Amino acid sequence: MFLLRRFFSLSSFILETTTASLSSTNNHLINSKPFSIMSTTPKKPDVNKGTQGEALASKAPKSSDNENRRYEIVQRGQLHTLNYRCYFRDTQTNTIVSPFHDIPLVNEEHNKDQSETIYNMVVEVPRWTNAKMEINKQLKMNPLVQDIKNGKPRFVHNVFPYHGYLWNYGALPQTWEDPNHVDEDTKTTGDNDPLDVCEIGTTLHATGSIIPVKIVGVLGLIDEGETDWKLIGIDIRDKLATQINDIDDVDKHLPGLLEATRRWFKYYKVPTGKPPNKFALNEQYGDRAYAQRVIDETRKYWEKLASGETKVEEKVCSITNTTLKNRGRISKEDAETIVEADEKHEKEAAKLDSSVHQLSYVQDDEERSTKDKKF
Repeated sequence: MFLLRRFFSLSSFILETTTASLSSTNNHLINSKPFSIMSTTPKKPDVNKGTQGEALASKAPKSSDNENRRYEIVQRGQLHTLNYRCYFRDTQTNTIVSPFHDIPLVNEEHNKDQSETIYNMVVEVPRWTNAKMEINKQLKMNPLVQDIKNGKPRFVHNVFPYHGYLWNYGALPQTWEDPNHVDEDTKTTGDNDPLDVCEIGTTLHATGSIIPVKIVGVLGLIDEGETDWKLIGIDIRDKLATQINDIDDVDKHLPGLLEATRRWFKYYKVPTGKPPNKFALNEQYGDRAYAQRVIDETRKYWEKLASGETKVEEKVCSITNTTLKNRGRISKEDAETIVEADEKHEKEAAKLDSSVHQLSYVQDDEERSTKDKKF
């Protein structure tokens, strides 16, 4: 094997990549400088069937994963293409709803018998997958779509030793990180998104699932200069849910996960040529009480957005909905028209290039100096 190391003046990190051979197909650019990536792709992969040795890029949504059965998904277009859309329908009213504005923040069913607040989490990215699915803020009714990078569906780089995300990743509805507000702890403005959640339970949830979670902590990520809180939560039906009630319990029952999570968020954009991300709170996790404060604040920001008190252009953040009593509300028929205007759903996902499964190796100077001291 051949080992390449390259130093960048942009920041104090080393990107290391390993490859079995240096071929033209394995050469890539970071900051216009070539490096090589080790591919983990088997010789004749079938990425849409998840053959051994290769994880699925994304798990197809299944409405049966929506635990409360109230919501079902309505898919349009083809998964892993630019035209894919995943809408939500309220089965009680047979109405299309927004996962950003209409689905409630609090899970009322599970809060009946709980001493703590249980929230609805909209799952965007299943654990160990790397297709960057997300609630689209600009499109009316805010369907889940795959993020776009350089005109193509975006796949997050696999930073060794992980493939994709370490958790089921998603968002809390009816929350919003206000881009006009400077947080007193992060000293930066919000990222114009709903609050993100890393669900750390043992079950793999499909894109489009709506699951009941309790929040036990939060990581204060500063992503490209914007506040991007990462809530740590767990599905209350998980076998570990009764044992994990605050952030310290995570290390006790899932040792290593919090440190791996911090490192993942620090370096996940480095393979694209960007510097490592930074963190608020001295890179420490906030506990359950601190996380609750973050939720309460972003809930208030969302209420101001939805009411029109906070002015944001529709093309930047759509407040189109079917349940709220505000200027963004549209009729059931109009919402259905929005969905029907998209391309019909193709059951088979688009075939993927093997590059979405390649690995990147990242190590910064601080980690290297610590390692060198041991010798």
